Amino acid sequence: MRAVDIIAKKRDGLTLTHDEIEFFVQGFTRGDITDYQAAAWAMAVYLRGMTSEETTALTLAMAHSGATLDLSSVAPRVLDKHSSGGVGDKTTIVVAPLIAALGLPVGKMSGRGLGFSGGTLDKLEAIPGFHSDLSQKEFLAQLQAHGIVVSGQTHDLAPADGKLYALRDVTATVSCLPLIASSIMSKKIAAGAHIIVLDVKVGRGAFMKTERDAAALAELMVQIGHGVGRQVGAVISDMNQPLGNAVGNALEVVEAIETLKGRGPRDFVEHCIEVGIQLLLVARAATDEQHARAKLETALASGRALEKFSEWIQAQGGDPRVVDDYTIMPRAQVIRDVLAPRDGFIAGIDAEEVGLTVVGLGGGRAKKGAPIDYSVGVVLRHKIGARVRRGDAVLTLYANDQSSFDAAEKRLLAAIEFSDDPPALPPLIHKVIR
Repeated sequence: MRAVDIIAKKRDGLTLTHDEIEFFVQGFTRGDITDYQAAAWAMAVYLRGMTSEETTALTLAMAHSGATLDLSSVAPRVLDKHSSGGVGDKTTIVVAPLIAALGLPVGKMSGRGLGFSGGTLDKLEAIPGFHSDLSQKEFLAQLQAHGIVVSGQTHDLAPADGKLYALRDVTATVSCLPLIASSIMSKKIAAGAHIIVLDVKVGRGAFMKTERDAAALAELMVQIGHGVGRQVGAVISDMNQPLGNAVGNALEVVEAIETLKGRGPRDFVEHCIEVGIQLLLVARAATDEQHARAKLETALASGRALEKFSEWIQAQGGDPRVVDDYTIMPRAQVIRDVLAPRDGFIAGIDAEEVGLTVVGLGGGRAKKGAPIDYSVGVVLRHKIGARVRRGDAVLTLYANDQSSFDAAEKRLLAAIEFSDDPPALPPLIHKVIR
C-alpha cells in the first residue's frame, strides 16, 4: 500500500477502505507520509468528499492515532461543547465556567484558529501566563481538582488531527464537511468526555454556508458520537454576522469576562444560555428548558460563574488579575472609530470578511505555526437592524500601524451593508438536534 495510490484514488472520486484510511493516518502520524502528501490528500477529500462510512473511519483512525483519555476515574460524567468555527465565537470562555459552576465537570480539548475563524486557545493565550499545552496527567489532575480544564492537543492525544488541523489552515481545505466532522469528533473521542454538545455555525461567517449543510454536519457528528457510546446533541446557530461585538483574541476575552459580569452583548449572552441549556438537557441535569435556563441565569447573576472562571485561569497559569484589569493583556497602538458613510439601517455584516480582516491585521495565521498578534481586532458598535446616521461610529478598529488600519477600515466598511428600510433580523438558533 502506497500513499500516492490512496491520494490518486480519492482524487478520482473513489471510496477509500477502512484499511487505506488507517494506513494513511498512521503513516502521516509517524512522519512516513509527508506534509505535502497529506495536503494533496486533504485537497482531494475537499474536492471529492467522503461517504459517512469513510468519515467515521477517518474519525476513529485519528482518535486512536495516539492515546485516549478515560475520564471515568475523575467523574462519572464529564461535559464538553465544541464549535464548528465562527467569527467572534468566544462561547467556550463563558459556557465552560458557567457549567462548571453548577457542579458539572467540563473537560475540553480545544483548537486554534482556522482560516477566518478564531480559536479558543489563541484567545485564552492572550491572558499572560495561560498555559494550554497540558500533559495527560496535568489535564486529569486539573479536572479533578477544579472541575474545569481546556487544553490543546498533546502529542499523545489525537496527534494525527493536530498535524492535519495545522495543514488545513494554510492549504484552503478548512470548509470541508468530512474533514470538519472527523477533526471535531476525533478530539472529542480522544479527550474522553461523556456528554457533548456541538455548536454548528451556519451562514456567511461559517464554514457551512447553508442550513442544509450545517444540519448534515451536525447529524453526522451526532451519529459518530452515538456510535462510540457518547451522549451527543447539537445546536445550529447563526453566523451571518459576528457573534457578540468583539472579534480578535484579547478583545474577545474582555467581552467574555464582561459577559460573566452580567454586562455582555444581548445576542452573545443568549447564545451562551442556549448552548448551556442543551448541555444540561443532554446531561439530564435539568427537567426541561425552563429549568435549565433558571439554573444558568442564577449561576451567572450570582457571580459563581465568574469565580469559576478566575479559578480556572489561575489553575492553568494565567494571571487572575485579568478579571479586573484588562490592560495586562496586549493592547493595539492604533485604536480609532470607523464612521458610517451614510444614514440608514445596518442590513448586513459580512462575518467572513470581518474575520479575514482581523487575520490580515495579524490576529490569525497565514502560515502554519506562525505567531499571531493578540491585540488587534474589531469591536462592533451596531449590529444588523440598528439605525445609524452618517458620522456615527459603526465599529472601533484596533491595529498596530496606520497602513494596516487604513486597509482594514476600507475592507470593513465594504463588509457592512446599509439600507433605507429596516431589515429582517437573522435568527440566533436555527435548529436543535438531540
